[in-house]
Amino acid sequence: MTSVKEQEAIRKLMVFLQEWDSAHKVARSRILDNFIESNDGKTEPELELEFSQGASLFLARLTAWLRMTYMYSTCLDKLLKSIGIFLSAASGRRYLIEFLEIGGVLILLEILGLNHLKEEDKRESVKLLQLVADAGRKYKELICESYGVQSLTEFLATSNSAEAQEDVQVLLDSLGRSNPKYQNQVYKGLVAVLPCASPRAQQLALQTLRGMQDVVGEVPSVLVEPVLGVLCSVHLEVQYEAVQLLKALMAHEVRPALLKGLVALLTPPRKKAFTFCDETTKEPTALCLREPTLVYIQQAAAAKAIGVLAKESAEVAEELIQLKVVHGLIVALGNLDHVASQRHASISLEYFVRTFPFVEECVKKALGHTLFQHFMDSPEMWYTKMDPVQAEELASNTVDIPGDMARMQSRGMCRAGSTVT
Repeated sequence: MTSVKEQEAIRKLMVFLQEWDSAHKVARSRILDNFIESNDGKTEPELELEFSQGASLFLARLTAWLRMTYMYSTCLDKLLKSIGIFLSAASGRRYLIEFLEIGGVLILLEILGLNHLKEEDKRESVKLLQLVADAGRKYKELICESYGVQSLTEFLATSNSAEAQEDVQVLLDSLGRSNPKYQNQVYKGLVAVLPCASPRAQQLALQTLRGMQDVVGEVPSVLVEPVLGVLCSVHLEVQYEAVQLLKALMAHEVRPALLKGLVALLTPPRKKAFTFCDETTKEPTALCLREPTLVYIQQAAAAKAIGVLAKESAEVAEELIQLKVVHGLIVALGNLDHVASQRHASISLEYFVRTFPFVEECVKKALGHTLFQHFMDSPEMWYTKMDPVQAEELASNTVDIPGDMARMQSRGMCRAGSTVT
């Protein structure tokens, strides 16, 4: 026999459920507002007390309405927040299971790919997926098995909301840890984000990749080109994160390929990029330089990264010398079209000159006594006084340091193709 108090509670529950069942969009929106305000942060026992041990009956109605209306954005943010109250409830594992049984993960992932939905709705979807992932390894696997990595990385790359992108980063980082079956899939998914057009997505992907290095073990070679590619970004925060990732990757087998790629970026094809300047000149067909070109930005970033990596490790510095980095840095020094290339190349070259005596000899022969002295006196500014003839000779230098000299770290013979006077 149930007590009078229990009977009254059950009656109220039935009235509430009938009100929901008969309500239209506006009324249901109001019900959701009241539910969120009254129950946010409650535990499973508290929710059951609120619903007379029938909380699952209301959750079932919420999930059913979600399945029917998520494509039309009908109170979607409120609906997802309400479901989140159940999924986040302490001791509420059964609510999570009930949500998953109706295909909740697939619905949440599909929401991310619907272009007509609001960013706020998609962010709420990511938050629910985070609650699922927080439940443990098998739930992370469920998200990944549902093509979750692809959906999340695509949303990260295309979202216009910085807050939503940060939420996705946290979720992807979570999926990449304590999830050995799919951690490599998460890693490769983040690599696929790097060529996207969103600098914020690039920055977050680089940060997450760096954090996953200790987890994934050996790094796939597919990483090399995308990481070097982001060095052409005009956003300094992206370049910074790329350099930090490069530093972390120096302990892996992918190091030789990365160093080779960095040195190659110092000597881009000597082709000037032109574009029509019909808006700024009197002659509609006149050509003008596109300033600065992305390849020059990439050259400057590579020169800077090389200096950072060389200073971190003498072994890396020696490998760079064997890869003819001195020649490449001198070429970048001669790039009058991009001051940043000259500055970073000069600063990095100074380190090699002061660290390796045989490099000093080679550079001195390449620059000539007068220009070399200016370089040593003021490596951060001397290039501003360089004339076009000197710059052209630097850009076409043929400095060649034998590979064994870098390993020996001693004075030796070097060949300088030209001397700038």
